[in-house]
Formats: sequence, structure tokens, C-alpha cells
Amino acid sequence: MTESSAPLITNEAVVLGILLVILAIVFQTSASSNRFWLKFYKVVPSVLLCYFLPALLNTFNIISGETSQLYFVASRFFLPASLILLTLSIDFKSLRMLGSKAVIMFFAGTVGVMLGGPLALFLVGSAFPDVLYTGTDEVWKGLSTISGSWIGGGANQAAMLEVFGASKEAFGQMIAVDVLVANVWMGFLLYWSQKPEKIDKLLNADSRPIRELEERLEGLQAGKRVIPTATTTMIVLGVAFGFTGLSHFLADIIAPYFAENFPALETYSITSGFFWLVILATTAGLVLSFTKASELESYGASRFGTVFLYFLVATIGMSMDLAAVLDNPKLFLVGALWIIFHIIIMLVVARIIRAPFFYVAVGSQANIGGAASAPIVAVAFNKFLAPVGVLLAVLGYAVGTYGAYLCGLMLQYVWNMLA
Repeated sequence: MTESSAPLITNEAVVLGILLVILAIVFQTSASSNRFWLKFYKVVPSVLLCYFLPALLNTFNIISGETSQLYFVASRFFLPASLILLTLSIDFKSLRMLGSKAVIMFFAGTVGVMLGGPLALFLVGSAFPDVLYTGTDEVWKGLSTISGSWIGGGANQAAMLEVFGASKEAFGQMIAVDVLVANVWMGFLLYWSQKPEKIDKLLNADSRPIRELEERLEGLQAGKRVIPTATTTMIVLGVAFGFTGLSHFLADIIAPYFAENFPALETYSITSGFFWLVILATTAGLVLSFTKASELESYGASRFGTVFLYFLVATIGMSMDLAAVLDNPKLFLVGALWIIFHIIIMLVVARIIRAPFFYVAVGSQANIGGAASAPIVAVAFNKFLAPVGVLLAVLGYAVGTYGAYLCGLMLQYVWNMLA
């Protein structure tokens, strides 16, 4: 490697410090009540900065994701721990309290994402064959990461990045598509959240259950958080990384078994150790949600999961080349059609079951935006409805790995038809 190609900073400890300082600044400013920052983050999502500020450093050769081992550490240790902590807090009793329409609309949104991606790729790929590749990479691999983001969240997106093996350059383009399309849709939802009765009328919806739900949730807003201690923090971390270790242990047994006895399953990533790692970690979180381990949420289990996730986001960002983001602008057409199919399926289902627009909006955002933005949309309807967004978004973490994986296989099938 020549001196000109070597990054300015190669010390991993220094790179780690830079990434955490970036995350701290983004979190601090996004939570600020300063008028400038309030206006700034209405335009620029905080998660976008967590990706693109490290990407800028990589693009200008200050740090290098290619030579750093931080992404490997984050993806193999922090990602499964994040999946465990974000899924163990699922409260199925509270989900039942929401009524069947809320859950039906959530899964309608999931199906919309799973089917919308392959349909959009088929239409755009048929008209513009050059969209089938991002550089030398097969575009379906990158699109699978969007399915992870739009069904579950960043952790599921990162899981699909590893499972299907998209290049970091392709991933940079997918982040741009993901953020732009998802935020345009969120803006639409926030606008119409102030006029839900108009869409409820079009959907022939019964909005009375929403008012009843507001009353039930009004008394559940406070008193559930407990100040964490060193002991409870260690317990949370012990559960997270203990089951992460168990997932690694089992994955190291299962993946080689399939590779040796069923090599043809490599096409479906069944022989991948990382595939089994994320599946086992997600499943562990789901199983824990039925045990007393779910009480760890009162000590901030999901908060730790979010911290792990954002560190992973930063390490992914430091591997992106921003110069490649606009190499294939037709990808934005794929993203736009994708979200349109998602919307159509949700509205059709809502019309059939007479679901109010609130369930459409929050169910959609629980998929597309995840836990970071679903509560925002819920609160736009009523300040007491934030838990609905949280619960459905956490459900998204649980099904995101499975749904995105199936969507990725369908994207691969469509790509094979067109290529």
C-alpha cells in the first residue's frame, strides 16, 4: 500500500474514539431544544448523520473501514446482542390490548414490503436492465438490506448486509434510497395525522376503538422505568452477551453441518454461520420475552440495544464510499415503486377490515421507520399513543430478520429472471 492510499489514522483506539464522539454529538444535538437543531433535524434524520459522517471520513481517507476491524467486532458481537435486547422486551399482552386490527395492519405493512420490493425490481429492471447492477454487484443483494430496514430496523438491515453479502459501495446507495423514500413517506403520514378523519371516511373506518385506546393508555405512561445500578447493568449485559455467545456456539455447529451434508442450501445462506447467528439471536430474544428476562426492559435493555446498534451503524458508515451513492439513480425509482406497493396493500387491507388511519400510519411506520420514528407518528395523533408505536416497532425487530430474508430470496429470484 502506498503512502498516498494509507488512511491518516490507523490506530483502532483512535478510530473507536472518533466514532463514539460522532455518535455522542449527533445524539446530543438531536435531543437539543435549540431552535437551529430542531429545524436541522426536521430535515436531516439523525440516523443519516450516524452513517454519513463516518462515511465522509472514509471518503477523504482520514479513516478506513477496509483496514479496520471495528465493523467485524460490531457485526459479530454487538449486532446479535442488540437483536436480543430489542426483542426480549416484546409485551404480547399489551399487543393483544391493541386489538387485532393494529397487528393485522402491521403485518399488512410487512407483506407490502416483502412483495413490493420484488415487484418494483421486476418493473424497473424490465424497463431499465442497467439497474440490475450497482457497479459489479448484483442489485438484489443491496435491495435486501432495504427490506431489512423497512421491516425491522438497522439491526435487521445490517444482518441482511452480512447474510447476502452486498458490497459496501452498493450499501451506500441503498442507504440513500432508504432514507430519502422513507422520510418522504413519513412526512406524508405526519401531515395527514392532523386530518385523520378525512382518510378514515375514505376507508369507511370505525375510529371509536382509538379513542378507547387513548383512555386505556393514558394511565400507563409513567412509573415503569427503574434507575439502573451497576448490578442491573451487569445483568443486562450478561444476558445479552451470554446469549450472543450461545448463538455463536450453536451457529458454529449448525452451519458446518449444513455445509457438509446439504451444500446445495448455500444458495439460501443456510450454510452461512452469520445467518444462523442472527436467526438464533433473534429467536433467543423472542424466547426470553416469555420469561422474567423481559423485566430487564425496566433497566434499559432496549437502550443498551440501541447503543450497540448505533455503534454498528457508525462502523458500517466508515466503510462507505460516498462517491458511489449516485452511480445508479434509477434505484430511487425502485424505492419509490416499492413504497407505493407497500401503501396500496396497506390501504386495501385497511378498507377491508375498516381499520382507522391511525393503525395504517403506525403499522406502516413501525415497519418502514422502526422504533425511532413509529412513536413519533403515533404521538402526532395523540401524545398518549406513543406505546402503540413502540410495541409495533419492537414486533418489527422480531419479524424483520425472517421477513427480510424471505424478501431477499424473492429479490434474488426476480434478478435471476431478468439478468
